[in-house]
Amino acid sequence: MKRSNVAHLDQLKNCLHLNNSIYVRQLITLLPNISIRHGLFGVLIVQCIVAGLLVISDLGEELKFPLFINPDDNDAPILPGDQVRRYNPQEQRPGYTNPDTEPTTDLPTEFSDRLEFSIQEFETFGKFLLISGGIENGDARRFRAFLVSLDEVNLPVAINSPGGIVDEALEIGKIIRNAAADTVILPRMICLSACPYMLAGGKNRRISNQGAVGLHQHYYETPSILPAYWAVEDIQYGQGEVMEHLILMGVDPSVMIYSLNTPPEDIYYLVETELIDSRLATEMIE
Repeated sequence: MKRSNVAHLDQLKNCLHLNNSIYVRQLITLLPNISIRHGLFGVLIVQCIVAGLLVISDLGEELKFPLFINPDDNDAPILPGDQVRRYNPQEQRPGYTNPDTEPTTDLPTEFSDRLEFSIQEFETFGKFLLISGGIENGDARRFRAFLVSLDEVNLPVAINSPGGIVDEALEIGKIIRNAAADTVILPRMICLSACPYMLAGGKNRRISNQGAVGLHQHYYETPSILPAYWAVEDIQYGQGEVMEHLILMGVDPSVMIYSLNTPPEDIYYLVETELIDSRLATEMIE
């Protein structure tokens, strides 16, 4: 430390060409005595400013300040190059999935807080196992138990979910793959946020042109008053798990580019070419 301070002081004196100035010499003499105290105080101020900005950002999301509202029409049709919309996990039948198309089965008017499992018959498509609702802790265990209780095996799995807990979605995707089942997104169904990780578990993955599949950044509920770098390790580990899952399921992990570039309050909807090129869809259907 002392060697480093002396070197910096010498450079300062040479640059200013004021070696003979008694005032400069007195100032330089004082610097080692006050730099540590003022440095620590400066660090504290910076941390307080960062914490304040994080709190303001969170409040903007909760209270929906006009500054944070996306002015775009959220129901506008999804077109290549215009694929980002505001994320609303309670929107069961968004307008961009073509409101003139009726669903092939009765869907709930609101998503349940956690996944619900049932066997349903879909016109044209036959019998399916329907997964519907938000993804919560414990849903993978419940899904495994539901499969064990069934008399029929290898039923295709239709998915209608706004997303939820990433770890649970990954586990459900693995369960689907171990059951050698196919997955499908039928007309007017959506699969957003963590949901595509369940979809990826299908041996074959069919997606309707009248459905919607979307991705965005993972959200970790780390208290905003804590330094952001505390969450970096968890974020990187989580992204690594997702990429490994996609590779094992035969999906191109480059699809993660769309999620990494889209903030949690928005959703990026994949168009047909992206679904096919990434192999998230093995077949597109009407």
